[in-house]
Amino acid sequence: MNRSLAGWIFAGPALVVIGVFFGLPVLAALALSLTDFDLYALADRSNLRFVGLDNYWSCCARRCSGRRWATRPTSWRSACRCRLPCRWARRCCSTHRWPGSRPCSTALFAPVVTTLVAVAVIWRYLFHTSYGLVNWALGHVGIAPVDWLGDPRWAMPTIILFAVWKNFGYNMVILLAGLQGIPQDLYEAARIDGASRWKQFLYITLPQLGPVLLVVGVITVSGYFQLFAEPYVMTRGDPLQSTVSVLYFMFEEGFKWWNLGRASAVAFLLFLIILGVTTLMLRLGRRKELV
Repeated sequence: MNRSLAGWIFAGPALVVIGVFFGLPVLAALALSLTDFDLYALADRSNLRFVGLDNYWSCCARRCSGRRWATRPTSWRSACRCRLPCRWARRCCSTHRWPGSRPCSTALFAPVVTTLVAVAVIWRYLFHTSYGLVNWALGHVGIAPVDWLGDPRWAMPTIILFAVWKNFGYNMVILLAGLQGIPQDLYEAARIDGASRWKQFLYITLPQLGPVLLVVGVITVSGYFQLFAEPYVMTRGDPLQSTVSVLYFMFEEGFKWWNLGRASAVAFLLFLIILGVTTLMLRLGRRKELV
C-alpha cells in the first residue's frame, strides 16, 4: 500500500473530527460575523440580514448605541501592559540556587494551579473598601482607604496586579529552565577575562535566553489579549466599563445583548490582532538571532 495513502487513512478520522468540531464552527462564526444575527433573527430567520463588513467597521468605532466598546483606549492599554519585566527581574536575581529557593519557587508557582474563580473572589474581599485587608494595612500607615474595584482609576490596575500574581509562576518556570540551560563554562570564561556581572548578563544571559524570552513574550501577550475571567469575576466590567477587556466585550455582545454577528466579528478581529502581533514578535526575534 502507498505510504501516503496509509497516512491519510490513519489521519482521516482525526481530520474528520477536527473538521466537524472546529472547522465548521469557525466557518459558521465567520458567516455570522457578516450578518446582523441577533435574538430576533434567532426567533425568525426572516429578520436575518447580510451586512457585509459593517460589524467589523462598527467594532473599530469608539462608541456604538450609546455604550463604550472594547476598542476604547482603556481596554487596549490593559491588553498592552506586558507582565514580563517583573517576572524576568525576579528570575535574574536567582540564577543560582540559594537557601530557601525551592520553598520560595513553590510558593510563587502555587497560584498557577489554584482555581482562578476562587482566588478572584478572595482578592475581591482583600481589596474591599470597607473591610479589605489591603485598606486595613494602608490605614495603619496613615493612608486613606482606596476604592480599588469601584474607582475607574484603580479598578483595571487592581485586576492587572491580580493577573500578574496569578500567572507569575508559569513564566517563572520557563525562564528558570532557560537560565539553568545556559552552560556555566561561558560564565567561567567571562569571569576569567574580567567581565563584570552586568556584562555577563548583557552578553551571555540575554543572548542565550533569546528564544525563551520570545516564547514567554508570545504566550504573555496573546494571553493578555484574551483576558476575561478576572474582570468577569471581580468587577463585571464596572465601574463605568473601565475593566471591559476585548474578550469580555465579545461575551457581553454575544450572550448579554445577543448580538451574535458583532460578537463573531470581534472574535475574528481579535484573532487577526493576535496573529499580527505574534507574527511581528517572531520576525523580530528571528532577526535578532541572525544578527
